[in-house]
Amino acid sequence: MKNILKLSMIATLLLLIVSCKSTFNASETLQNDENRKQLYQNIISDPVKFSEFLEVAGGNKVAQMLMMKNHMKMMEDGKMKEMMKENPEMKEKMEKMMQEKMENNPEMQKKMQEKMRKKMMEDPAEKEAMMEKMHSKIMENPEMMEKMMDKMMMMMHENPKMMEMMKKKMKDHQSKMEKK
Repeated sequence: MKNILKLSMIATLLLLIVSCKSTFNASETLQNDENRKQLYQNIISDPVKFSEFLEVAGGNKVAQMLMMKNHMKMMEDGKMKEMMKENPEMKEKMEKMMQEKMENNPEMQKKMQEKMRKKMMEDPAEKEAMMEKMHSKIMENPEMMEKMMDKMMMMMHENPKMMEMMKKKMKDHQSKMEKK
């Protein structure tokens, strides 16, 4: 009898342990605001986990577009500018990454160019600052200068109005330089 009692106790204990095994359901966990916030905090506070998360998000087209949209919003709000002032290394790295992304993604390149054009048309001082910055970057990088010149030549051949406008600007610039 004692053996049967011991055996039934052990069997009950084993069944209890096996039945208590929890199953993880991500969508259920994320429905709870507190759990979701804790999860986010856990990911962003650990650089390894955060890098892994960004890597996974980078492999998803929808996530990439959302990240770019958020990035653009941060740039428009001036938050990126503030972060870049504090970390020049990061600024340089971000500019390089943006350049690479624009070279690989024509749609993004068009959007950025349109934004820059709009910004330049709205504020002449901004236009002058951007032009100066672009000019200095081009002078530092002969390969970039070559690419830009090739692209400009191609655009001028495709668009005669642009060709005439550039000729006029060059003549005006030359006359200004002669006066100095």
